Amino acid sequence: MRKPADWMQMPTDDRILEALEGRLRLTPAVIAENIDKSRTHVSRRLSDLMDYGLVEKPKRGYYQITELGQQYLNGEIDGKSLEKL
Repeated sequence: MRKPADWMQMPTDDRILEALEGRLRLTPAVIAENIDKSRTHVSRRLSDLMDYGLVEKPKRGYYQITELGQQYLNGEIDGKSLEKL
């Protein structure tokens, strides 16, 4: 079972991470389309998720989940234990 941090926006942050699961590299617009949120909102959430090491930007305009992000999705780590990078 996942344990989100207080700073996370649920269920949006989980849905973003789930869209990136499997190390897919996606743009905010593609993620937004798939989770029915605005691109602007997804971009803001991606920024916060990057600040805590759950996603990374392998190249300009694209995001992918990190190992830490995958561990969170798998319920292996508590979101409250994450610290801002």
